[in-house]
Amino acid sequence: MTNTLKRIDPRRPFTLTAQGLRRITLGAVGVADAGAAALSGARHPAHQEQPKPRRTTATPQHVLLVAAHADRGALDEHARQTLAGAALIADASTEVVLLVFGEFSGDAAALGADKLIELPMFDRRTYAPTDELNALAACVAAYAPAHVLLPDNATGDGELGRRYAAAVNASVATHVVEIDAGHVSTYIRANTALASRRLPEVVLLAPNAVEPNLPFVGAGERIAWRFDREARDTAAHPLIRDLGIDEIDAAQVSLEEADFIVSAGNGVRDVPAFERLAATLGAAIGASRVAVDDGRFTRDKQIGATGKTVEASVYIAFGISGAVQHLQGIKDCRHVIAVNLDASAPIAKRANLTVIADAEATIVALNEAAAAARGARATSTALLQPGKLAEGVLA
Repeated sequence: MTNTLKRIDPRRPFTLTAQGLRRITLGAVGVADAGAAALSGARHPAHQEQPKPRRTTATPQHVLLVAAHADRGALDEHARQTLAGAALIADASTEVVLLVFGEFSGDAAALGADKLIELPMFDRRTYAPTDELNALAACVAAYAPAHVLLPDNATGDGELGRRYAAAVNASVATHVVEIDAGHVSTYIRANTALASRRLPEVVLLAPNAVEPNLPFVGAGERIAWRFDREARDTAAHPLIRDLGIDEIDAAQVSLEEADFIVSAGNGVRDVPAFERLAATLGAAIGASRVAVDDGRFTRDKQIGATGKTVEASVYIAFGISGAVQHLQGIKDCRHVIAVNLDASAPIAKRANLTVIADAEATIVALNEAAAAARGARATSTALLQPGKLAEGVLA
């Protein structure tokens, strides 16, 4: 009895082919009739994912509170690391409470949280530090945590942690690179030495200090907890006023800060068509080293170990094979889409979705689809204008 099905990297769950979207499975139990095995969908016991145990089922006596902002319903890698850090240092009588600013649709239990408090009224695009500080303080008052942990980032969490520590005169450690149940450490002397101290009341964790993949799960209980922003806004003239967000052309955004990037490799020769697609999608432009060395793109567009490291939510690679240097530059991207004729290219192993097609033909098709969508939208808008509706109906 032999297994005739190939094992595919599970990090690449889908492949888009000319025949449509195909789901990739990990394999099946080998039987004499391979066709029957494929139809039955039976899987080898070794490939079945075993459920993880609960971290603790004891009655909680203490609390660790983790606070973080959500982005489009999910926590970023840094926030997941911070939550994992709290779960790893918690003992059997300590529960981990996750306070999320914004909507959260993820699996809190899988991330290590025992309780989840969601505050959907807070949008990451809106700057409301006073309201967020009041919400955090109210949550601390309700749960009396022994320690409060936040990601030490530049997108709101680090500032919130510092504001809270200053407001309540709490002990705080920032840029923490090492943590356990008794102490924290941070780099000093130009990162040549470590300074350690006892675990403070507020811990701001540096990125990549904790491995977020946990061997256990939390209880994941959602708590209905209401925070009334209006009732707590006692200042007639707040000290901080949100001036909103200034929208700029995606081409002006640095690659390190871009949230959506389309990148060209050796398979892209029609640069103007590629740039039109980037402008249509509102994406920043990147390139592989081969495309840069070939003179098609400037050096500041190069992504990789010898170029720039990016952290985009969406990264689309057109005609990039995926050398190890390039993969290193996109290791922190959330969703990677690869368009390549070679299904076995290294970029396909990293990609969440692989489109097996010619890069330039795909770019042309996307530009045509975008033009058609713009035309349909313009027609719909014209028909809805005063004086145009009746004319459109009569026609």
